[in-house]
Amino acid sequence: MQKIYILSLLVIAGLISQAQINSVAPEIGVVQDLENDSLLLASGFQYLVESTPKILSPRNVSNQEFQARLQTIKNLQVPLYACNLFIPGDLKVVGPDVDEKAVLDFVEIVLRRAQAAGLSLITWGSGGSRGIPEGFGRVKAKEQFIDIARKVAEVAARYDIVLALENLNSTECNFINTIQEALAIVKSVDHKNFRLCIDIYHMLKEGESPDAIVGTKGYAVYCELAEKEGRTPPGVHGDDFTPYFTALYKVGYKGKIVIECRWKDLAAQGKTACQTIRGQIDAIYKF
Repeated sequence: MQKIYILSLLVIAGLISQAQINSVAPEIGVVQDLENDSLLLASGFQYLVESTPKILSPRNVSNQEFQARLQTIKNLQVPLYACNLFIPGDLKVVGPDVDEKAVLDFVEIVLRRAQAAGLSLITWGSGGSRGIPEGFGRVKAKEQFIDIARKVAEVAARYDIVLALENLNSTECNFINTIQEALAIVKSVDHKNFRLCIDIYHMLKEGESPDAIVGTKGYAVYCELAEKEGRTPPGVHGDDFTPYFTALYKVGYKGKIVIECRWKDLAAQGKTACQTIRGQIDAIYKF
């Protein structure tokens, strides 16, 4: 009888442990302006992502202005987690006109400021910067990108910032258009501060299956999405993201899921978008 009782306790403990593991569902963030902080809080978003040009770039933000941004960031109700739009289009990282020093000088300031702002991550899409010029060899471009990404990752490591390489659909950029292409480059760079962003909107645009997420465990650190048609917020056309969430769940993804879309009316659409994604995530990440 005592053995049965002990066995029952072990089984219950095991179930509780498994439930605790499975109950860690991704938090929901949104790419939006700092100024909409209160509205984002009311909509239910847990994290905010802003643009590098607006708050970090030395081209757009003076040191004095950056200090003012820091105070705004400190007072946010929805915490600032990350930035996007990393490298300007004219700072080429592939092709015949790469100025490596200019790129590294720029990212040095951006990443130092990112650390000061308490950020953890910057997404690396930057289609204009990484687009391959017409007539330039793709193999050479890939070699260039891997080389400079490794150097940028070393800068990121000094400031404890993770860079997340984003897949961009082929209507926006002609290089690194799929998760599998992005993953191969992340593996080639082989640096702990250079990881993978899974952008479901771009996957949808490229017709990329959720199965492409298989193999991203340990590399995927960030996820973005929007509905395929018109890049609308979740809940407008009723896109079902659960096949992608299922794939993320299977690889143990516990990072944030961030809505990056074109809002028609944030005040009217924000809560619905957040609730729609929350429901779809919880349908998968449950015991």
